[in-house]
Amino acid sequence: MKQDIIELIRDALGRLVADGTLTLEALPEPQLDRTRDPAHGDFATNIAMVLAKQARTKPRDLAQRLVEALPTSAAVARVEIAGPGFINFFLTEAAYHALVPQIMTAGPDYGRSQVGAGRRVQVEFVSANPTGPLHVGHGRGAAYGSVVADLLAAVGFDVHREYYVNDAGRQMDILGTSVWLRYLELCGEELTFPSNGYKGDYVWDIAATLHREHGDAYRVAADAVFAGVAADDDGAGGGDKEAHIDDLIAAAKRLLGDNRYRFVFELGLNTILDDIRDDLAGFGVDYQEWYSERTLTESGAVNKAIERLRASGHVYEQNGALWFRSTDFGDEKDRVVVRDNGQTTYFASDIAYHMDKLERGFERVIDIWGADHHGYVPRVKAALEALGDDASRLEVLLVQFAILYRGGEKAQMSTRSGEFVTLRQLREEVGRDAARFFYVMRRCEQHLDFDLDLAKSESSDNPVYYVQYAHARVCSVLRQAAERGIVVEPSAGTTHLDRLVEPQEQALLRSIGRYPEVVEGAALKAEPHQLTHYLRDLANELHTYYNAHQFLVDDAALRDARIKLILAVRQVLRNGLGLLGVSAPENM
Repeated sequence: MKQDIIELIRDALGRLVADGTLTLEALPEPQLDRTRDPAHGDFATNIAMVLAKQARTKPRDLAQRLVEALPTSAAVARVEIAGPGFINFFLTEAAYHALVPQIMTAGPDYGRSQVGAGRRVQVEFVSANPTGPLHVGHGRGAAYGSVVADLLAAVGFDVHREYYVNDAGRQMDILGTSVWLRYLELCGEELTFPSNGYKGDYVWDIAATLHREHGDAYRVAADAVFAGVAADDDGAGGGDKEAHIDDLIAAAKRLLGDNRYRFVFELGLNTILDDIRDDLAGFGVDYQEWYSERTLTESGAVNKAIERLRASGHVYEQNGALWFRSTDFGDEKDRVVVRDNGQTTYFASDIAYHMDKLERGFERVIDIWGADHHGYVPRVKAALEALGDDASRLEVLLVQFAILYRGGEKAQMSTRSGEFVTLRQLREEVGRDAARFFYVMRRCEQHLDFDLDLAKSESSDNPVYYVQYAHARVCSVLRQAAERGIVVEPSAGTTHLDRLVEPQEQALLRSIGRYPEVVEGAALKAEPHQLTHYLRDLANELHTYYNAHQFLVDDAALRDARIKLILAVRQVLRNGLGLLGVSAPENM
């Protein structure tokens, strides 16, 4: 409906250009919005005010000429000029009635469009370090990223979903060393586990696999492991936990040798990464690519990025290290890209990764990160500028971690200590549907309190249950019809739909007409919550209608019209839930 009116405005603009009223190099895209007050019509445009200066005329005068130039349309009842030059469109009832067969014909494609015109977009999300299972905090980024990607695909973008696997660097060495130390304990060695090691049960499980399959093949005496190692933090200000774990990593590499250390490292990495893959697949999240950080070094991409920065004069050496002059781009301090020991930093890998993203030809790159990475955004953009790339092609969306509540109590989460609720546990407790819906009900930058008790409740207070129940209610009407021997075969076209005169029916017709606009807005603004709010409102209107009127009435024409309407509503609910990765049950 909205697009049809935009075409009418374009046609009118074309006529004004043709008769010399307007001189335009290209026809602008008219801004058309839903009106907040039905008294002002269904849609309004400010195009006359936008072009008045260029036309050298008053906005209301230009609005009048535009209205006179509008082609006639069966969908438009009347057009009015309001205020300083707004043009308000009032649609006919027939225009809304026509939506019902359109929706039924389009089916799952209703609401989809080609606004994106096939432009390539990469969405990188979750990308949690494979140092432990995904927890409920990661779940929000997973749901948000998945829905944003699906929304963009729904409006015509060519979307590439990617997980960046941080399979290199210190954190992975801490994991590998943690696994080995737990393995030594299983071998009978007595040792004090480092305060900065990974302590979760999953580390024991990986160590047990190593011990079960290889016995004492990787065993080294604990005294040899801890010889010369810096003291750990004793909790009273003594020792250095960072130096302690770094010394243990060095000891593991030295005592095991390259091949055996690499085996333990890979066992930890692959076990956890396989778990993450399975977990995300069970959560309805799929990727086109799992991109390995290590490949950046192996392919020479990191060195290439550093050389490009060197050639552009944006790096310098100091104290044996190589620094990126990020303060030239507004950063608070310069950043190291190569340490004094010759090792490249995580930041250097990130520069190379984003350079590679743009080189792969994505017109738009969307990174979805945790809110704790907010300070990292300007330095990555600065690096792209320094490389001579277009930093505006990178958009970083920051997602606040969800805070989980059970019985009114906040759940504590720490991957390092092993105290957290996993995403898998959440799915098992509340189900995938509730988890995904709850995760995207708020703007990504807003804090989210996830109430487990509410998510499991079967009540109108539970938003996902409320929406799904609306879909199931329509299905129940069809079952009732079958039980009563009523054949539900809505007639084609708009026959009988003029019988839909009740306020609840008018509200539903207008709501289902808004669905394509909601999908487009949610996609282009990366705001899935727009869709969840819309579905809750539509469900509320369906429940209100269900409680106020009978559908399977004796009047065949009225029955046909009402069944047509609720079938169209069911299709919209199903389509919307599908974009959220949520099921549309027929029985509840």
